[in-house]
Amino acid sequence: MTRRPVDTGSPDRLYTVTGGRSHTADTTVFDLVTLVVSECDPTPGMQSEHVRILTLCRHPAAVVEIAAELSMPITVVRILLEDLLAAGRITARRPRAAAAAADLPESALLKEVLHGLRNL
Repeated sequence: MTRRPVDTGSPDRLYTVTGGRSHTADTTVFDLVTLVVSECDPTPGMQSEHVRILTLCRHPAAVVEIAAELSMPITVVRILLEDLLAAGRITARRPRAAAAAADLPESALLKEVLHGLRNL
């Protein structure tokens, strides 16, 4: 089995796609599981990667899914998403924080539910 490199894009192409930027202004906005939804349709003259992102995000998609579909590194996708967010073309929603351990159901109850589901 031959392993492929993770970044299959040409460095020159990626440099052009991001306009020479190598990181986002705010690294906390787009983590791997942030859900992205397009707020508008692509318009003529848009960068092709932006068009593909808006098309992919007609239904909520995680940042990692978008990167996989575009076959681009996460850092490049975050830069593109930041551009679209600044233009108001997408919305981003981070997942809710996990509930406190005291608020979670007891493990015995979860085991009973799992047992019941397996008996179905």
